[in-house]
Amino acid sequence: MEKQRVESYGIKFTINEGELEVARTFLYVMNNGLHEEPFGLMEDVFVKEGFRERGYGEQLVRELIAEARQTGCYKLICTSRTPWVQDWYVRLGFEQRGLELRMDL
Repeated sequence: MEKQRVESYGIKFTINEGELEVARTFLYVMNNGLHEEPFGLMEDVFVKEGFRERGYGEQLVRELIAEARQTGCYKLICTSRTPWVQDWYVRLGFEQRGLELRMDL
């Protein structure tokens, strides 16, 4: 068996009110060798309580999608166990595919 490191990186998107970070998400750009182009993973979309329902989550996701496109990602994936969040992602243009499997380490 051989192992080889492949280059990946992350970009953190934030929205601040004053000095306080009130919303965040991460785009991880990775290569898997199946395509010349990288793919993106959207992770940890979060808006602090008290700052929800202001459109911050949608603003973050739309900016992240634009960055993934600009970076040349051939796909963007995300996961959620919460049905209303899954529905929200679909409204933002994602398609439900497959099933997430997870192992906590």
